[in-house]
Amino acid sequence: MSDTIFALATAKGRAGVSVIRISGPAAFRAARELSGSDIPLRRPVIRKIVNPLGEVLDEALVLGFDGPKSFTGEDVIELQCHGSVAVVSSILAALSEINECRIAEAGEFTRRALMHGRLDLAQVEGLGDLIEAETEAQQKQALLIMQGGMSDKVESWRRDLIRAVALIEATIDFADEDIPQDVTPEVIALLNGVLGDLQSQVDGSFAAERIREGFEVAIVGSPNAGKSTLLNTLAGRDAAITSEIAGTTRDVIEVRMDIGGLPVTLLDTAGLRETDDTIESIGVSRAIARAKRADIRVFLNEVDDAPIFGLTPSADDLLVWSKSDSYGLRNGLNISSVTGDGIEELVSTIASILAQKSSIAMVASRERHRVALNLAIQHLQEGKSIISISYDASELAAEEIHLAINALNSLIGRVGVEDILDEIFSSFCLGK
Repeated sequence: MSDTIFALATAKGRAGVSVIRISGPAAFRAARELSGSDIPLRRPVIRKIVNPLGEVLDEALVLGFDGPKSFTGEDVIELQCHGSVAVVSSILAALSEINECRIAEAGEFTRRALMHGRLDLAQVEGLGDLIEAETEAQQKQALLIMQGGMSDKVESWRRDLIRAVALIEATIDFADEDIPQDVTPEVIALLNGVLGDLQSQVDGSFAAERIREGFEVAIVGSPNAGKSTLLNTLAGRDAAITSEIAGTTRDVIEVRMDIGGLPVTLLDTAGLRETDDTIESIGVSRAIARAKRADIRVFLNEVDDAPIFGLTPSADDLLVWSKSDSYGLRNGLNISSVTGDGIEELVSTIASILAQKSSIAMVASRERHRVALNLAIQHLQEGKSIISISYDASELAAEEIHLAINALNSLIGRVGVEDILDEIFSSFCLGK
């Protein structure tokens, strides 16, 4: 029998309402000891919460969910109490004195949901992403995965691959008999269909990963082009030091923003030029290296559009004239961080480019997903090659397809994921 666990499920600190979750075989008994009466199933009731000495700690809304239909698959009690630090602390202390009850470890509620089949591994990752979501795009992507977007894909691929294996193994089992039709075309068609879907997922996983982790936009240019002033204008605060002295920025300064519903980290970099100053030279090298990894580079030009030291603009980069309040309008995108002219257009242009980049995003959004998908692709291509060359080796082809199915199963936690569970759940808070 597993322990009964409890924890604060809402954020720590003062709030109007706090939720304390209890899960396990002794959940309803614990609630009875706290409230002095039985708790009905799936019907909210108001109860006075008392400690072992009979002292009233609070009056709370109590909800009871019976397993396996609860979030964790176990009996679950939720106490919605007043959200003062004192109230929450006293209730948690009272729970700790009840036999067979202990404080939950990080992510333990969700881990029990996985163990009891209420969530699969991909849904667990989606739940973690949903908790961490800061922008609308992150919220939508995480919700899609948490509600089974990856799971549904895997099940569809498995059905087609199991059908392909069944057709191959039928020819093996009845090798000495007449097979009514050649199954090769149907098998190849099934494999091609799955291979196409898997490759699309791999290709779109990089955009999905960017949505989850955030895009990077680097502001680059020569010293005193107005990079730090632009960063401060976009951030709405003095994130970077600005000065008339060239070379003020020596390191990469980062500001996290929401642009068009997408998570974006703006990078203010050191002015790009040749210099004999050792420290500034390090800053320039770091700026070039970081800018090359960014999704978009905003090349800020003050007086001319000559190529900027160490970098060459690519198709998605923006060439922007700065200080239009001083130099007037020139051909192209003009901005002034002092007057605000052109800033809205610049942000809109960045949002449009990032929206295009994210449009190919799929439900696969992690390196772990890509590894499993690429492994499945490798086995399916090998199986397809074997069938295409000779059906005499169909047993080997069937084995390759089985290996591909195993790789896909690892996406949702059916096989071979024990080594990553601790890492995944360690990122969850105690109440999850």
